[in-house]
Amino acid sequence: MSPGKQALRHGGGPSRVAGVELEKMRRRVRVSRLVLFTAITAGPVALGVAVMSRQATVTAAPQDKTASVSVRTAAPGADPAGYAQLFVDAWLRSSASNASSAPARLAQSLAPGVGLPDRIAGAQPASVTAVRSVRRGVGVWAVTVAAQYAGGRLRYFVVPVTTDASGASFAVTGAPGVVAGPARAVVSRSPYRVSVPSEGDLASAIGEFLGAYLTGAGEVDRYLAPGVRLSPISPAPYTTVTVQEVSGAEEAAADEEVPADGTKVRVLAQVEARDAAGRWPLAYELTLQARSDRWDVAALESGTAQGGGAR
Repeated sequence: MSPGKQALRHGGGPSRVAGVELEKMRRRVRVSRLVLFTAITAGPVALGVAVMSRQATVTAAPQDKTASVSVRTAAPGADPAGYAQLFVDAWLRSSASNASSAPARLAQSLAPGVGLPDRIAGAQPASVTAVRSVRRGVGVWAVTVAAQYAGGRLRYFVVPVTTDASGASFAVTGAPGVVAGPARAVVSRSPYRVSVPSEGDLASAIGEFLGAYLTGAGEVDRYLAPGVRLSPISPAPYTTVTVQEVSGAEEAAADEEVPADGTKVRVLAQVEARDAAGRWPLAYELTLQARSDRWDVAALESGTAQGGGAR
């Protein structure tokens, strides 16, 4: 029972109650002063802790666990490459002499302030592809688009595009400009510098796996390491697959015998695939793992082979 109620019960009256409550307040003030004085003598750090503790005591309030909290996150910057590609494709296929054509109407809807070209019939690209996007400021982009014409001729256009704060709306803000194409990057040295014997167990395992994967000749699962999942290509795209060359990143890839269980090697397999339409040179980066005197495929570096539970 509180002191106030005890006072009332023993006949102290309202004045007695007020006196008890006043004494409680005085005690709290004296304790707070004592804490602050001790903190001052201990140094600035302790003083800061004491002040923060006092503030927390005064301002703390029970949290409402049922209250909802609204969290706002900034919208990620949206790359307008596709929008610019769509505009350039329509713009190159339109003509000022036929402003009512479908390409002209599309180009004008995407960029109302940009004039249409006055091209001759047949001078339109076979394909248009966005190849580079550069952010030049908040909501301001420069997109480079490649247009391929008959005969393999390429022409590159840079398009200014703006986006809104949410990244949900785009607008072409000016006419395209013809620019030089992107420079060719310097290719780093390949990590696959170990020659793998064409008649060895490793090359044979790779050939059998790719044969099942690309031609449907056999089950893909039988060539996979435990815990690896890989969906076969359906329908199988090729009729035959021949391994031309295999290069490894580790010296163990050149061993004639399968090494100890758990040994892993990374390889690059150059293969030749054939179908009714012709011959196709393909390449696959694989990781293989030794197990029970055989090689299993542990990863296909295309993002389609994933680790998981036991097969």
